[in-house]
Amino acid sequence: MHLNSKHFKSNFSVLGLFFLAFIISTSCSSIKRTNKEIEKDLITTSVFEKGFAGLAVYDPVKNKMIYEYNADKYFTPASNTKLFTFYAGLKMLGDSIPALKYLQKQDSLIFKATGDPSLLNPNLPESKVIEFLSEAEQDLYYIAPVYTEKYFGPGWSWDDYNYSYSSERTPMPIYGNNITFEFDDNSDFEVMPAIFKDSVTISTNGNEASLRREMTSNRFRMNRGYTSRSREIPLKYSDVTFTRLLSDTIKKDITILKKYSSNEDFKTLYSIPADSVYKKMLEDSDNFIAEQILLMASGSISDSLKTEITINYMEENHLQDLPDEPVWRDGSGLSRYNLFTPRSMVKLLEKIRAELPQEHLFSLMATGGKSGTLKNYYKAEEPYIFAKTGTLSNNHSLSGYLKTKSGKTLIFSFMNSNYTIPTSELKAGMEKILENIRDNY
Repeated sequence: MHLNSKHFKSNFSVLGLFFLAFIISTSCSSIKRTNKEIEKDLITTSVFEKGFAGLAVYDPVKNKMIYEYNADKYFTPASNTKLFTFYAGLKMLGDSIPALKYLQKQDSLIFKATGDPSLLNPNLPESKVIEFLSEAEQDLYYIAPVYTEKYFGPGWSWDDYNYSYSSERTPMPIYGNNITFEFDDNSDFEVMPAIFKDSVTISTNGNEASLRREMTSNRFRMNRGYTSRSREIPLKYSDVTFTRLLSDTIKKDITILKKYSSNEDFKTLYSIPADSVYKKMLEDSDNFIAEQILLMASGSISDSLKTEITINYMEENHLQDLPDEPVWRDGSGLSRYNLFTPRSMVKLLEKIRAELPQEHLFSLMATGGKSGTLKNYYKAEEPYIFAKTGTLSNNHSLSGYLKTKSGKTLIFSFMNSNYTIPTSELKAGMEKILENIRDNY
């Protein structure tokens, strides 16, 4: 039997188009079914009935928002704010962190602050500052900066001053602006920096085992019987304290200059790779580093270290295309004044993705079941969540990138405010929805 080739090709084309239409129809119906399941969970599940939830899921290949629920509503982002800080660093800082600005004269080395968080910070690579100042043959002078920022950001909880997640933001940090207490099995302890050990008073009054710093000084009271393996408490910062600690380390005197004017250009000493700072901030949600990034960024475009300068610059030059105007007040997200919408978080994540190769970007972020603040959550044989967590009392958000089983990489923001259930229950409800997205989108 002889088949007409034209007829065969025509039938084949029709069958191909029919098959393609069938695949598209099946795919669309699957997504619609999944969307209905997600919406049902968000509306009727007791986990989400106890608060206010918002979700945005975006397909960057299709340039299309594929699911939205309260995506245009404002939420308290907590540490999701660090994604804004990360983007500011990418746009305003280079590949390396500026350690200090300096001027060398015949008998003097004069230096001033940049906001660099790495100096003697045990959580970051070794800074070049110690070697640079130790090897200097000139006398050392530190210019006290005109620094107008309060040591706590706007909207921070002031009674958290005794906890390491509220370390002070300062012009020239040292030791991560924390004092570390190490205890042995006999309740004996060591203090780092060691010069503060004489500032600890052991008390036998009261039944509560506690270790507290006085709010306005580096003096500590410890109740006898206090036990812990390790404890970090924020340092009460001043220019005098900073130079005292640095002098003790490099074994050289440092003179503070209250005023200094010169027309000479200061050089910049760079310390560590910027990626090492971003990774610590994003993976472990380090509040102190986040605040210092905004200060350093402001120093790159002005003579002042001021958070507001960076925020205003970013809003005017790089964030005009967000769907909803951000209410952005600090670097870390400790401020309850911050307010963002899920769809703006998604847009921000899309802009971040355009700055870095995907593999590099994902290596800086917490990974579900594997690293950072997501190590114990969203576990899977193949990691599928690469994101930033954000938690304050009664607020929890997760924004980042999600790999689906079909091979897509989606951008999402899942924000929750004003809930009254335990956060662990909320996370379980979120995980169910995100797994559904992974399996069916």
